[in-house]
Amino acid sequence: MTAADILRLRIALAAGLLFGLGLAVSGMVNPAKVLGFLDIFGNWDPTLAGVMATAVPVTALFYRLAALRDTSLTGQPLPPPPARLIDRKLVTGALLFGAGWGMVGLCPGPALEDLVLNGRAWIFVAAMTAGMAAHRWWSGRSRAPAASMAQVPE
Repeated sequence: MTAADILRLRIALAAGLLFGLGLAVSGMVNPAKVLGFLDIFGNWDPTLAGVMATAVPVTALFYRLAALRDTSLTGQPLPPPPARLIDRKLVTGALLFGAGWGMVGLCPGPALEDLVLNGRAWIFVAAMTAGMAAHRWWSGRSRAPAASMAQVPE
């Protein structure tokens, strides 16, 4: 393992720990808190709005800073900006994500943290993993052989 690999791993670990700490401190690993935010006609909890009000500007700032660079801090090339196309796949994915989030009160990051901290989210994580595997399988089926999943760089 090279020094650059070790640096990348340390940066990834630090970023993950910071993200996880933010989720824990804000209470977003508690499904009841998230569901309380979504319950606008009942016992509404505005905490998630505060989390988003701080997260969006910070994210926007770092996206702006990243746009000024060609490589990451570790020297890796930065991916191109995401497509701005709103298509059927994006809308379908957003609807599925929102439905799952609304039913359970968890999304992938908090679910993994809840699984590690409390062990409660294992059914959600198993369903999420199965959904990702099904998507990967389905996407591989619907592509021409020249563009199969095995040939897509990760």
